[in-house]
Amino acid sequence: MHPAFSVIFLTTLIGAGQGLFLALYTGQIYALANLLPAQGDEFYAFGSLVALALLVGGLIASFFHLGRPERAWRAAARWRTSWLSREVLVLPLVMALVFAYGLAHWTGHTQPLFTLGNWLAVDATLLIGLAATLAVFALFVCTAMVYAGVRFLEEWCSPLTVVNFTLFGLASGFMLAAAYSAFIGNQLVAFFGTWSVIFTVIALVSRFASLTRNAHLRHKSTVQSAIGVRHQTVSQKAQGATAGSFNTREFFHGRSAGTLRTVRLLFLFLVFPLPMLLIGAAYATQSPTLPIVAFAVQYLGLLFERWYFFAEARHPQNLYYQSVA
Repeated sequence: MHPAFSVIFLTTLIGAGQGLFLALYTGQIYALANLLPAQGDEFYAFGSLVALALLVGGLIASFFHLGRPERAWRAAARWRTSWLSREVLVLPLVMALVFAYGLAHWTGHTQPLFTLGNWLAVDATLLIGLAATLAVFALFVCTAMVYAGVRFLEEWCSPLTVVNFTLFGLASGFMLAAAYSAFIGNQLVAFFGTWSVIFTVIALVSRFASLTRNAHLRHKSTVQSAIGVRHQTVSQKAQGATAGSFNTREFFHGRSAGTLRTVRLLFLFLVFPLPMLLIGAAYATQSPTLPIVAFAVQYLGLLFERWYFFAEARHPQNLYYQSVA
């Protein structure tokens, strides 16, 4: 498939925003359980603002992929059957809840509404945060299922697609929370950094599993089935036209196999070992800069990973249109 940069930025930006919110809410839960020092409301308010900015940035990026942006509202019309429509509906809901969560902290609506047992005082931020958490995980599923639900693109049609989208969002979000904490001089860098490393390691296992699966796929469609000729030595010599077309531009990346191998090596290095080494060095040296660098490196790697995710998928129509004589 042709990797559209608008969709690459959409999926990576909203993933990091979702993960950052989950990191903030996790920190609040840990603080309530006295496992972490309590933070001021400004910490959660400004963190929510960063998460919201990423979500809005992803939404804006998505408009560059539309042929008729003025008709974007129609994307929500098929919510009963379309994962894209569900994503279009859930994304604004997540944005609204993240905004409400940050606003509740900023305005000081943290007085207990009721108490569970004798220890958990539930306030508005906890309730809004719980609703936002459920919406965030629903958005992870909706975004990933836009691709995992396409059955004829066998590289995408796997539960691993949903798992990878979720884990990459969690890893980058918690890494961003560590960078945010380091930037403001907060003591939670180690907490968020440790969780980001855990999610990054799990994401490495999951992504390696999907790479291994895709490398051993036996595609249902072949050159023989595409043209109805069963001879075993059929090979494609031309694309069926004298020049390029929508089919050759939209459904094929146009890059060599060597380029794909290079991009794969880049994202495997930038997403996994390098940011983990940087966050570990930040913990050892108490550096306020290295967590920010770690997030920047990992996010750059995620751009390469998402480009490879799209380019790796082999559209069946390329059996006829891909090769150029």
